[in-house]
Amino acid sequence: MQRNKRGFHSGKAPGLLTAGTAVAAAAAAVLMASAPAQAAGADAYPAKPISLIVSYPAGGSVDVAARILQEPLSKALGQPVVIENKGGAGGTIGTSYVAKSQPDGYTLLITLSSHTINPAIYDKLSFDTGTDFSPISMVASAPQILVANPAFPPSSLAELIDYAKHSENDIPYGSAGTGSPSHIAGELLKLKTGLKLTHIPYRGGGPATIDVLGGTIPLLWVSLPSVTQFVKSGKLKALAVSTKERTPVFPDVPSVSETIAGFNVDSWYAIFAPAHTPDAIIGKIQRAVAGAARDKKIQDDFLAQGAVAVGGTAAELDEVVQAELPMWRELAKQANIKVN
Repeated sequence: MQRNKRGFHSGKAPGLLTAGTAVAAAAAAVLMASAPAQAAGADAYPAKPISLIVSYPAGGSVDVAARILQEPLSKALGQPVVIENKGGAGGTIGTSYVAKSQPDGYTLLITLSSHTINPAIYDKLSFDTGTDFSPISMVASAPQILVANPAFPPSSLAELIDYAKHSENDIPYGSAGTGSPSHIAGELLKLKTGLKLTHIPYRGGGPATIDVLGGTIPLLWVSLPSVTQFVKSGKLKALAVSTKERTPVFPDVPSVSETIAGFNVDSWYAIFAPAHTPDAIIGKIQRAVAGAARDKKIQDDFLAQGAVAVGGTAAELDEVVQAELPMWRELAKQANIKVN
């Protein structure tokens, strides 16, 4: 026998089966035997109802997105899709539940883009956002929108920037809560412009909207569906949207990126499975979501909520997640955003 570079003997007597090679051979046999069984299981999927875990309470935007998809997914997959709301702690309770579920395609997560924000603002999570999930598909995308009470002087982002620069006091702005996409949009605007803005967190977009309608606060970053009716009726005025492109809901409202290059906060809704869910199962679910996104009724249903149906690939969703995780971590560090 000869000694290799690390000092271990690598040779063996001809015709002898070592313990190591015996284990390797046994493992290979198990893998070869299990491969057809896994393929058969994927082919038979789904054979029972599927649980779609909504990581936010009933009635919220994520819940609405889930219910828009419920019927078309059930029809495409041939099994009932049962919605279960497991809200709380910024979406982390339902997310943790799915992370610990069996990777068999019968427990799925639908969540908001806070999925990539939470790791930056919570000191400790019971799951790893980057590795504990198999991305399936981005379902829809909706911007945050910057709105103001009609009595507030600025009526555009450019006017707000000029107004704030000449104001002696900080200007308060509301959000749906610390670490929410609306909060992230507000802090990103502060960092990119140096504006003197003070964050006022609320417990959801509803209470924040009530206060800006009543003039308690002048400005609000919030998800578009929360204020669509108020903007259309003139009870609130829209200054800008947070996505790179304008929204078809309000095509006359500019995006922040038209004034500030590179600004983008996308409130997306997406479906994930536990990590290690078989690719064949992921593919079946993704094709069902993509098919729903191409349906005109589904598109109209999302548009009525201020969102655009997407139905993207698993690879595209994974790219978004992996890009946003470090981006929001850096923003949270610069803006000192933490959830106690």
